[in-house]
Amino acid sequence: MKFFVIGDEDTVLGFRLVGVHGRVVKTPLESRQALKVATSTPDVGIIIITERIAQHIREDVDKYIYETTIPLVIEIPDRQGPLPERKTIPELIREAVGIKV
Repeated sequence: MKFFVIGDEDTVLGFRLVGVHGRVVKTPLESRQALKVATSTPDVGIIIITERIAQHIREDVDKYIYETTIPLVIEIPDRQGPLPERKTIPELIREAVGIKV
């Protein structure tokens, strides 16, 4: 099972340095095309996409998050940091488990 990253140039370059293939995108059309390539590649099991890119194609991303189990789609912050309206991982854990991490 392989990883595939979709994001800005810095994010994709960082992942390439550790051997993860991906695609740099700048427009919603490029983002949709990259997501289609990633989801149609049989050995890709985890797709990593930056939050800002995912916001541009929210409907497409949500389809894979909520309707499929493979590939797993994970949203991460880019170099600018997390989006203001997004909850942090500790906040999500606190809500789910009820304890502060």
